[in-house]
Amino acid sequence: MVTDSQYILSSIKQGCVMLADGEFFIDRLVKYVGNGRIRWHVEFRGHRIELTTGQLKKQPTFRRKILEQAGVLPPQRPGADYRRWAIDLRKNAIELPWRERPVDAGFAVDRLVGHGGDRWTVEYQGKAIKFTTTKLRRQTSFRKRMLLKAKVLPPQMNPAAYRKWVDWLIQNATEAAPQAGDAVMTEKSWLEDLPELGGWQGEVAPEETDQDGA
Repeated sequence: MVTDSQYILSSIKQGCVMLADGEFFIDRLVKYVGNGRIRWHVEFRGHRIELTTGQLKKQPTFRRKILEQAGVLPPQRPGADYRRWAIDLRKNAIELPWRERPVDAGFAVDRLVGHGGDRWTVEYQGKAIKFTTTKLRRQTSFRKRMLLKAKVLPPQMNPAAYRKWVDWLIQNATEAAPQAGDAVMTEKSWLEDLPELGGWQGEVAPEETDQDGA
């Protein structure tokens, strides 16, 4: 069986994406408690990586899990620094009851496709959900549209984490092949099928009050 360190070394030789210290930021760590067990979910760039306490404490295992599921390798930290970092991470975790399964578990966008002119589609489990740049960057708009069109409610992130996640999505978006009529399609026509969703009208997400209006 390949060890964690061997797997990481092999991935580096194959050219995996390695992040520097200032590039690796976890959106949040969730501690799920229930049925006599503790489960940790690391949320990172739209991915949710489940770890045990032991796996979270071991840096090689942690780095391998992130690499396998998010496609990037976290930076290597000195042993003592990693232990302190992991302790601080666990201290600041959000604690939630496990129930049968986390309500927002398993949410990960397959890809973002750009159509030009501030028009995008989020591909999620076989569905293509339309967005403009404005609606994509507003977490409330994003969550309500995913709930309406894909019947899934994405996890609530803090404003800074959501902005970083959307920036990452846009930077890694796939460009769609141009189609007839794209050049004249306006934001209104692109989202003309979006009705108001009961319970969301008038709601303003925290990040929408402190952003630059994007």
